[in-house]
Amino acid sequence: METLLDRTVAEWYATWFRALADPSRMRIMEYLARQARPMRVGEIVAAAGLAQSTGSQHLKILADVRFVLVEPVGNTRHYRINQACISCFPSAADVVMGQPASIPVGDCG
Repeated sequence: METLLDRTVAEWYATWFRALADPSRMRIMEYLARQARPMRVGEIVAAAGLAQSTGSQHLKILADVRFVLVEPVGNTRHYRINQACISCFPSAADVVMGQPASIPVGDCG
């Protein structure tokens, strides 16, 4: 008898997929990955063509699943890609699609 994906792991992966289920968040992720440096919200929303409040909400969702990391700098926050999480994501997709893989979820959560 085949076993199902562990419920806790499945729930964690589902949060990742939900976080990426928005075109603006995908664009933010791609932009941060290309810039490869911590960036202020203002820089990110200007590049994405978003209102500051909308961009901040998208960044919060991405930070909640740790796709982006937040670094307080004075009175502002800088956001950057969490490389550990990004490298786990393709393996997570493989697992969900029935391809065996071993990923260090602890590094990403």
